[in-house]
Amino acid sequence: MNFAETDEQKELRKAVKALAESYGRDYMRAEAKAGKHADALWREAGRLGFLGVNLPEEFGGGGAGIYELSLVLEELSAAGCPLLMMVVSPAICGTIIARYGTREQQEQWLPSIADGSKIMAFAITEPDAGSNSHQITTTGQADPEGGYILNGRKVFISGVDNADAIMVVGRTSSAEGYLRPALFIVPTDAPGLQWQPIEMELNATERQFMVFLDDVKLPADAIVGGEDANLAQLFAGLNPERIMVAALSIGIGRYALARATSYMKERTVWGTPIGAHQGLAHPLAAAAIEIELARLMMQKAAWLVDSGDDRAAGEAANMAKYAAAEASVKAVDQSVHSLGGNGLTVEYGLGSLINVARVSRIAPVSREMILNFVAQQTLGLPRSY
Repeated sequence: MNFAETDEQKELRKAVKALAESYGRDYMRAEAKAGKHADALWREAGRLGFLGVNLPEEFGGGGAGIYELSLVLEELSAAGCPLLMMVVSPAICGTIIARYGTREQQEQWLPSIADGSKIMAFAITEPDAGSNSHQITTTGQADPEGGYILNGRKVFISGVDNADAIMVVGRTSSAEGYLRPALFIVPTDAPGLQWQPIEMELNATERQFMVFLDDVKLPADAIVGGEDANLAQLFAGLNPERIMVAALSIGIGRYALARATSYMKERTVWGTPIGAHQGLAHPLAAAAIEIELARLMMQKAAWLVDSGDDRAAGEAANMAKYAAAEASVKAVDQSVHSLGGNGLTVEYGLGSLINVARVSRIAPVSREMILNFVAQQTLGLPRSY
């Protein structure tokens, strides 16, 4: 693995940074306050090829990898413009369709996911299953008229109100009577599909929803990758998801540190910039170190995904997500503290990041479940649940 980015990757960073800074944190705050979705930024990012940089060129993408897509989200977030649906639409859904979808599914969805003209949400979490995907009860029964009839409930599903379809993780019945995992593409205007917003203490352009699937009729070609979506197929999307959440967290941490250091250079007490005081400087320096360490693990995980080593990527992606979430929370907390009362004012834009940064410790998989994974898969300790 080469730690030096290519000239193309450096230029991509520069171009994304320029776009994000032309919008900035104030734009995102205003969009969220108005209940909007940052559509102008999303469309522009799609037009410039940033949203589909990881998707195949033959379907309108950039032909690069998750490394480049994570780079895009990191730079957007570092400028105060985190786009959560990048984690979902191109990273999870786009990757799964590119690897396992039929030619027709690829032609139908990938070009529009790449250019941002269509958005696909992703629904795996259920009220009674939580982190245990083996307890998923959303089921597609064979329709006597052909296709499937899908029933189930999902919770904490991002961006449904702005999506054209949802990739739903469910199950189908086998001839032997047991349930097999399956991935269904459900248009958001399908009869029987409804959603209800969940009120959150978050200032974000993406809202969370309860999703209800009541006798939703789907054609046979609504399934991605066949009736038995094994774990390899599912984690083809979930490994990139963890990497992209790490990228978002790292970017938020960078944004917070940049705001704090700028303030600490200018804010003078008794004739001395407060950044000269080690009591303030050292905690920020430690936070910067942890952000960089997390970024290295994120880059390793992305490199493993792009190299096709899914098994090693699973371990690295979980570690990257854990490390980035912890580093981001610490960076934001210390940045707010460094500004004192100003850290909680709208003017400096840091206080609203406290909840945003903390989300990545909880979703899409909690820090405790990642620790369980590492304890069992990396250390070989007995299963704890």
